[in-house]
Amino acid sequence: MTGLLDSCEELFASQDLYKVLGVESNASDNELKKAYHRVSLKVHPDRVDKDEKQEATQKFQTLGKVYSILCDKDRRAVYDESGEVDDENIAPDDRDWDQYWRLLFKKITVEDIKNFEAEYKESDEELNDLKQAYIEGEGDMEYILQYVLCCTIDDEARFTKIIHRWIKKKEVPNFSNFSNETKRKKETRKRKAAAEAEEAEEMKKELGLGDTTDSLKALILKRGKQREAEMDCFLDSLATKYGGGGSSKKKSSKKGGKK
Repeated sequence: MTGLLDSCEELFASQDLYKVLGVESNASDNELKKAYHRVSLKVHPDRVDKDEKQEATQKFQTLGKVYSILCDKDRRAVYDESGEVDDENIAPDDRDWDQYWRLLFKKITVEDIKNFEAEYKESDEELNDLKQAYIEGEGDMEYILQYVLCCTIDDEARFTKIIHRWIKKKEVPNFSNFSNETKRKKETRKRKAAAEAEEAEEMKKELGLGDTTDSLKALILKRGKQREAEMDCFLDSLATKYGGGGSSKKKSSKKGGKK
C-alpha cells in the first residue's frame, strides 16, 4: 500500500502536508480547516467530470488523511519534528471520507445565503470589500461588481454614492475609470446584466429548477466551468461563516470572479 507522503507527492507534487493544503507550517487550527475545505471543494468526486472521478477520489481521500493528521495536536507535533507520518495509524482509503467531510462542513442552504446577504449588505465588512475592490480595480465598476459579494447591478448607484463620499474626503484616489466612465459603458453594463438575468430565468425553466442550493449549482454548471468555480468560491465563504467556524471570507484574486 502506498504511504501517505508518497501519495501526496504523486497527486499534489509535494510531500509537505502543509503545501498540500496550501498553508504555512504555523497555520492555526481554523486556517487548516478552511484550507482543507477550500482544496477539497476543488477535487470532491461529486464536482468533477466522469473521466476525472477516479483521480479526484484519490485526491479527496488523501486530503482527508492529511487534515486528520494536522488537526490532531500530537500527530502534528510528530510530523513537525520528524517530517514523517505513521501510515499504520491513518484511516484507510475505504473510510467514508465524504461523511467525515460533511461532519466538518455542513451543507449550505439557500436560507444561509439569504442570511449571509442580509448581514453583509451595508455592513463594515461590505464597505471594506468595496474600498478594496475600488482601489484594486482602479475604479473599474465592472470589477467592483464582480468582486464585492452578493452585489448586483442594482447596487451600483449605492456604491457610486459611497465612493464619491470617499473621494471627497480623500480616503481613496479619484481614478479616471470611475469619474470619467462613459454613459455608453454604463448602459452596456446594464443591458448585459439584464440579459444574464433573463438567461438565468430561462435556464431555470428549461431545467425545471427551484429555489434550492442544488438548483443554483446545477444552473451554474449549465453555464460552464467558470461559473462553477465562481459558485464554489462564494459557497466557500459561506461555509467559513456558517459551517467552518470563522467569520472571514475567501476572496478571489484581482480580475477574478466572486459569487
